[in-house]
Amino acid sequence: MRRSEFERAVADEFGARGGSLLTDLVLSACGGRTGVEALAAGVDPREVWLALCAETDVPQNRRYGVGRLEPRRS
Repeated sequence: MRRSEFERAVADEFGARGGSLLTDLVLSACGGRTGVEALAAGVDPREVWLALCAETDVPQNRRYGVGRLEPRRS
């Protein structure tokens, strides 16, 4: 997941509260860091996205592919 896909996914899923979730919510799966701290430390955006989804109980069917402009083709 690219950083732009990550940002789009956060905006699509959380709307206006996405920014505050990234700065305030501590993600245990990212070493007890916030999303912003994890990204700054070099954690892969996909890992941060999945941790954010887990902490906020986003259903599984909305965790993969959110934020992509188009699905990948095989």
